[in-house]
Amino acid sequence: MSVQHWVKVALAQINATVGDLAGNANKIVEATRLAHARGARLVLTPELGLCGYPPEDLLLRPAFMQACAQALYDMAHALADCEGLHVVVGHPHQFGERGDLRSRSLVVQQRFNAASVLSGGRVLATYCKRELPNYQVFDERRYFASGRDAGQPVVVFDVDGIKFGLNICEDAWFDESARAAKASGAQVLCVLNASPFHLGKLAEREERMAVRVRDVGLPLLYVHLTGGQDEVVFDGASFALDASGKVAARAAMFQQDLLLVDVRGDGSVQGEVAPVPAFEAQAWAALVTGVHDYIVKNAFPGVIVGLSGGIDSALVLAIAVDALGPEKVRAVMMPSPYTADISRTDARDAAQRLGVRYDEISIVPMFDAFRTNLAGEFAGHDEDATEENIQARIRGTLLMALSNKFGAIVLTTGNKSEMATGYCTLYGDMAGGFAVIKDVAKTLVYRLARWRNAQGCEVIPQRIITRPPSAELRPDQTDQDSLPPYELLDAILQRYMEEDQSVAQIVAAGFPAATVQQVARLIKVNEYKRRQSPVGIRITHRSFGKDWRYPITSLFPA
Repeated sequence: MSVQHWVKVALAQINATVGDLAGNANKIVEATRLAHARGARLVLTPELGLCGYPPEDLLLRPAFMQACAQALYDMAHALADCEGLHVVVGHPHQFGERGDLRSRSLVVQQRFNAASVLSGGRVLATYCKRELPNYQVFDERRYFASGRDAGQPVVVFDVDGIKFGLNICEDAWFDESARAAKASGAQVLCVLNASPFHLGKLAEREERMAVRVRDVGLPLLYVHLTGGQDEVVFDGASFALDASGKVAARAAMFQQDLLLVDVRGDGSVQGEVAPVPAFEAQAWAALVTGVHDYIVKNAFPGVIVGLSGGIDSALVLAIAVDALGPEKVRAVMMPSPYTADISRTDARDAAQRLGVRYDEISIVPMFDAFRTNLAGEFAGHDEDATEENIQARIRGTLLMALSNKFGAIVLTTGNKSEMATGYCTLYGDMAGGFAVIKDVAKTLVYRLARWRNAQGCEVIPQRIITRPPSAELRPDQTDQDSLPPYELLDAILQRYMEEDQSVAQIVAAGFPAATVQQVARLIKVNEYKRRQSPVGIRITHRSFGKDWRYPITSLFPA
């Protein structure tokens, strides 16, 4: 066959759920049948798309691995009637070896992050990932062996006279695996991916894959997951690069999609190119996706938000409504003796604009009861953060009581700046099941609020955005009473926490030494709080989750 003919390839961008083998398989089968009906001769699916990513310690359970193997073969059989079609499916895979562990003889099987080529009801070949990431949220060396180190073969297969070579995610960030595929005759490189989102990641992916294309001189097809899985979200945006490294096709971000591209053996690629959303739009979509999939995949009937009249809770409320609809969102305002009247007014206004149920439960009687009962113990001591924390913990108890009674999960409203510095209360405002803006710095909170209000309907009252932020736990309190200005705090936080710069480096960059030392100390001494915080959505390349694994007890200077 001439290399000048076109072969249609489908990139099946699915939203997989970890452990839902039947559901994930059905999504792959449905996308494959649709692609076949549209003329595709090859369908590519994401990395570990059959079991979902990351499956973590499920991979250590023999029953899980056996179920994955059975699901793969069942899928091959189910697609046997798609004549002339090849399907590449990402899945965990095992080859058996005899071994000995702690003097106990047993069968030890290496696990691989694999991709299998299905056609005609059979598994034609299986490729095993060669480069295993072990940084940021990745922990693949805990679970998988390298296909290269284990001597597993390069996989190149023929579809209508064009030879396609397989790589899996990290493989394509280095040159060895792509070059091995080309050396085995590949004319097109197919890369299966489950690459967690962070802001700026899409541009980074396309740039790195363009480098790979120019290095090997082959066009590249990049298929990617979408959807939320615990703290990580996957942004989709599957794409195709021609042999020059130019983006020739791109799927939509943060939604399931079936991207059809035409490829030729001479390196030509053509397809539709979806636009890349703006920075704030990507952040918003990631947060909405994370909330939606965490709630829906875990079968919660709805969410509860403690609404304070401040910017953080108003933003979380708007994200929740965009993710779930107003009927599944409930807002509860819990005024204290220090709650300003305008806070109650603004909280009610925000709830009305978004159309959610709104309730007020005063904590004044409960707070008074606490102070009365503790008066003897606290005699001779001035009021301090103790009384402030009691208020927060009363609110946390009320929200969790409502959650227990009605089944809805509490969304916490603390932002990244607060989590970093400990400006939050254990068992108080940290009480809940999902931390929506845990990885959103305070300055980004304001950017997102303004962006959302500019999308045709002002859902966050303007006064909430313009008022000085306050926890309202004592008279005339503002955040800046105890924290540096947020513009300064967030800039230091980015350098220290996200970029691993030292205190000396940050000071040398022109930041006030006393402030840098204060922030570094607060980050260090509040690790114990973060360890007890709910899981939250990751949108930066370094979040307070799997990315951040610092000891609570440490004498290393900040």
